[in-house]
Amino acid sequence: MSTLGERIRILRKQQKLTLENLAGTELTKGMLSLIENNKANPSMESLNYIASQLGVEVTELLEEISGQELRNVIDQAELLLNTKNYEFADEIEQVKNLIEPYIPKLTQGYEATRLLDIYGRCLAYSSPDESVALLKKVARMYEDLHLITKSADIGRNLAIIPFMNHHYQVALDVLLEERKKLEDNPLWVDPLSRMDYDYLEAVLYFAVGKNEEAIQVMNDAILYCNEHKIFKQIDNLFRLASTHAMMEENIERKDYYLKKLEAYSEFADDEDSKAFIHYANLHYLNTYKKMYIEADALYHKFSLDQVNIKLFTHYFQLERAKTLYGLGRVTEALEKFIEVKIPDVVHHPIDLSIFYEKDAYIALCYLELNQVEKALFAVKISMTNIEKMPDTPYKKFIHTTHEKVMMRL
Repeated sequence: MSTLGERIRILRKQQKLTLENLAGTELTKGMLSLIENNKANPSMESLNYIASQLGVEVTELLEEISGQELRNVIDQAELLLNTKNYEFADEIEQVKNLIEPYIPKLTQGYEATRLLDIYGRCLAYSSPDESVALLKKVARMYEDLHLITKSADIGRNLAIIPFMNHHYQVALDVLLEERKKLEDNPLWVDPLSRMDYDYLEAVLYFAVGKNEEAIQVMNDAILYCNEHKIFKQIDNLFRLASTHAMMEENIERKDYYLKKLEAYSEFADDEDSKAFIHYANLHYLNTYKKMYIEADALYHKFSLDQVNIKLFTHYFQLERAKTLYGLGRVTEALEKFIEVKIPDVVHHPIDLSIFYEKDAYIALCYLELNQVEKALFAVKISMTNIEKMPDTPYKKFIHTTHEKVMMRL
């Protein structure tokens, strides 16, 4: 946070003015230098003159934190949060440490509201209750600025916080309540914001096992995207649709949505979508078809080295381990399964269920190696994790594996 003199100097240099240029006819170069170095305080008349020369309001100079300084902090924070590192606890802490010194001075205006917004979202990872309280305040600040779309974003984040803590029904209730408030507001007509709500609503319906409602919202959203030529969230909707079709073993629909996603990925040059398509095909061969030779060949067509997005790394490792197990390379498979970690950002019960299969596979590997006690220990972990998850093929596989281990005992 800068002093008055520093703010004047920063603005002067940004406008490429010399001391002589800024001093003009009303001040001496020496006096202006003293002011910039905080060795002299300007009179109100001099301050008005300096503000006029710089083309800003006097309040911009008098505020302890200038708008430009806050914009610089926002840029730094957003740069950290836009990292492709999906295990980004360090970045979250850096952003919190960057913003915290400014918190007591943030009162009003867009820059202050935006910084409180970013800080509130970062708090969600360590202090969910504090995050909710702050974000509700930020929503009101955005409304006072007539930024309804920004306020709508806050509403979504209020639902994401319980979702991150695996309180799926609470998350859905919050989202539906926030959506109703928005739809009752005649000023909310933003189609992009609507797509964000549609996608999250479909995700949360799937999370609580209300598949029919999820499919209806998802299909309506895809139709809306097509009718209005909107691409926001369309990739995520295609991923969601293809995943559900795979779980239903509707191969025609799975292929249809993956082809749609492939067309989008080529159009948008989207690496995330390309990686997902490859992962989905691997997952289908391993999990639903048990075609391990084909999965092995497909894996080598798209090396993990090509996957720059760290989110997918453990998904691919899990599929590689399944393939190795299916090919009878049990020791290699066991080593690979043990390496697999659940990424920090994975919270959806379907994704979690996929990862919870890992310990069931570890149990099967131990059975193959005649280490029954270790198999029992591993499958119990899987059973505990999957208990509160909705019914899926992954949950069924874990229960079947548990029965197999118990029979060996």
